[in-house]
Amino acid sequence: MLQNVILGLHILVSLALIATVVLQSGKSAGLGTIGGGAENIFGRKKGIDDVLSRATSFLAAAFMVTSLVLTVLRR
Repeated sequence: MLQNVILGLHILVSLALIATVVLQSGKSAGLGTIGGGAENIFGRKKGIDDVLSRATSFLAAAFMVTSLVLTVLRR
């Protein structure tokens, strides 16, 4: 029973992680960064990129934890 609940949570976390990674804006390293590279110099993200970055970190940690718990429960 507990294994099924954690498996369902693991699936939801993995889908949310995929969605947050896909929604993030790309970091292009071409010639466009010469004129607009001030954001990279100061290291600040604005708006939704900051929220998505934090959500990705949280979801990645949750994915690792649920993976480890599922591994322990299968033994």
